[in-house]
Amino acid sequence: MSNKKVRRPEPIESERIALTARNVSFSWEGTPLHWVPGDPFASHTINVLHLLLPAGERWFVHVYRQVLPYIRDERLRADVIGFIGQEAMHSRAHDEVLPHLRELGLDPTPYTAQVDWFFEKLLGDRTLPPGRSRRWWLMERVALIAAIEHYTAFLGDWVLNAEELDRRGADPVMLDLLRWHGAEEVEHRSVAFELFLHVDGGYRRRVRTWALAFSALVFLWQRGTRFFMENDPTLIDGKASFRDFHTRGRRGLLPSTGAMVRSIPRYLNRAYHPSQEGSTAQAVAYLESSPAALAAAAAQEEAK
Repeated sequence: MSNKKVRRPEPIESERIALTARNVSFSWEGTPLHWVPGDPFASHTINVLHLLLPAGERWFVHVYRQVLPYIRDERLRADVIGFIGQEAMHSRAHDEVLPHLRELGLDPTPYTAQVDWFFEKLLGDRTLPPGRSRRWWLMERVALIAAIEHYTAFLGDWVLNAEELDRRGADPVMLDLLRWHGAEEVEHRSVAFELFLHVDGGYRRRVRTWALAFSALVFLWQRGTRFFMENDPTLIDGKASFRDFHTRGRRGLLPSTGAMVRSIPRYLNRAYHPSQEGSTAQAVAYLESSPAALAAAAAQEEAK
């Protein structure tokens, strides 16, 4: 397998948009633990986001601040700075759900401690000599983020179109958090991949880091779902299985297994570019109607 740089795919120019961090806030007092009514498994599978994302997105920000000196394109630099601002806000917003989970009788600390170790220690900075070794580890992490962002954009596009959650009466505040976050993931879906192409772009590295990212996400997600189901104080014998996930996917309450499998060859295709997936127009339309985003915009105007 050649490690030469892949010819830069052409993004869809109309999909480009200036990235802005929205200072949103959410009130969780009325949100139940099973915010998808009658379906603890679907609720908890998505609740894993609140455990994974705060540490993960802090790690994104940390790595991208290190890679800024390697960016030679001013437009890309502006995109990366906007990406950093949005990811920092995502981390904070999901982190603020955790005290509410504790109030409902489910302390996430044992699991979040493991996630913190994964991002801060396993994928954190290493004591390496200056030069090729240090740059290699930075480029590995940039490529990992590009692979992870493929799936955050996939999930963002899914939740924007997950009408079954509305039909089931899912908690509106939780849906707004997920869709605000999902819309911003779609909005900035090209940045991580374009940064990877700019500073490295090796196809072998893309494949290798995709395999690591995909394996880690599957492992951490199933572990998180099991943690929630086993520690849910309202469940007598909470269990989680792949069959449960597959069934909810067929019902539209979770991403379908088939859609997730089909996303793999798209990312590994040499002609892949994230702008060819999802819809910026749909994402922007949601952000223009999101209660949290509208409140943030109004507060910003009032502060001027």
